[in-house]
Amino acid sequence: MEVIRSQKRTVSNDVVSTPTLPLYLTAPPMEVRLEEFELFAIDRLRVLKGVSDGLARGRNPNEMDDLVETLWKEHMRLSDVSEMINKDIISHFVLRLVYCRSDELKKWFLSMETALFRHRFRLKKIEEQRAIVGEFGLPYKAVIGAELESLKERLGLVARSLGQISSDVENIYYKVPFEEVPDLVAGRRVLLQKGYAFVAGSQASHGVYFNLKHNLYSALILTNRKWTTTIREREKDRLTPIVEALSTSYLGPDYTQSNEYADISLKDIDQVSKSSFPLCMRHLFEKLREDHHLKHGGRMQLGLFLKGVGLKLDDALAFWREEFTKKVGSERFDKEYAYAIRHNYGKEGKRTDYTPYACSKIITSAPGAGDHHGCPYRHFSEDNLKAALSRMGLSSRGMEDVMDKVRNKHYQLACTLTFEAVYGTSCDTGINHPNQYFEESQKILKSKTPTAPV
Repeated sequence: MEVIRSQKRTVSNDVVSTPTLPLYLTAPPMEVRLEEFELFAIDRLRVLKGVSDGLARGRNPNEMDDLVETLWKEHMRLSDVSEMINKDIISHFVLRLVYCRSDELKKWFLSMETALFRHRFRLKKIEEQRAIVGEFGLPYKAVIGAELESLKERLGLVARSLGQISSDVENIYYKVPFEEVPDLVAGRRVLLQKGYAFVAGSQASHGVYFNLKHNLYSALILTNRKWTTTIREREKDRLTPIVEALSTSYLGPDYTQSNEYADISLKDIDQVSKSSFPLCMRHLFEKLREDHHLKHGGRMQLGLFLKGVGLKLDDALAFWREEFTKKVGSERFDKEYAYAIRHNYGKEGKRTDYTPYACSKIITSAPGAGDHHGCPYRHFSEDNLKAALSRMGLSSRGMEDVMDKVRNKHYQLACTLTFEAVYGTSCDTGINHPNQYFEESQKILKSKTPTAPV
């Protein structure tokens, strides 16, 4: 796969010889436009992040099947089947580059890609599943005729032990070397006989899953070696910036412009900070009021958030001046801090209209001693986080649910559960941005405010 700048792709309609569920064994022999390189990867990343959120929320396999089908239709579906398969393959290999660069990234990508594959496989018809098994070259042999009849009673016992009424629900079994399905063997979910596992058709994905995961893990190690030794330096002015940004990219609205639910003034700010700020911004706001100062990271994180929730430039200058001059004096504030505030609003320097930080950027920040920015769910100690959640009104049960997600490093889901506990409503999209938290909060609060009679 070669990335080009040309507006014309030389193999635009040639689909790689593959079933409708690719196995990603080799990179596609085609040239890819630079725009597609990034856009395809972003679309697939939306799917993988949706899968991650679904798994973190504890959705059962059938619910995950439905979620994957919806995500795929929304982000990856194209009217032309060959183009859709190309997009599938290209996006997978681009994200290999993105997620091969550290053990943490590799672990996440490996887990999400194999989960995505498993549920896409489950959604296929039996005939398509058989074709995929055959394409993978797995040592699966269909059990038929006399051999199947001789095993029916024992297969039925296994089926009933798994909670099935009878083995009649299974139309096909595979005879597989037991080492190919270690998870099924460990869970005692298959019949074992003479070194073979007899795998029900509905469980065939386990062998495919195991081999896909093994192959992908090896491929990520190889990709990392190529990335670090040749690709990163060779592509430093073209692909490298895209690749290095994608793993922490935020895929939703940028919240540069405020709307009807995000338009605050100085007189509202203290009350609104208590009612609608997410924990990260509430903590920064309280520390600013307490210490009359924030270090650079905190000023950027809170300042851009306030800009996104509708605080106008003049009000922002007045707000920061009121606090900072209590400690540094008016002259020093004008000299050292006012410029940066105007700069964030696009009124100085390159006149860039800077966007508020998304959760992905905040979570990956590295606050040091004396800093107050970052994500409380990641950067607070457990005791400090529990105390902060208690001040937000979470019950002991709600707090434990949040802490469970924190311990498993699902920081955005922990914030989502906090939102749901505070406002007593579900947030199916999940919290991905502090300004999203604010806007959703304001929608709820304003919907509960009685309308004055005309």
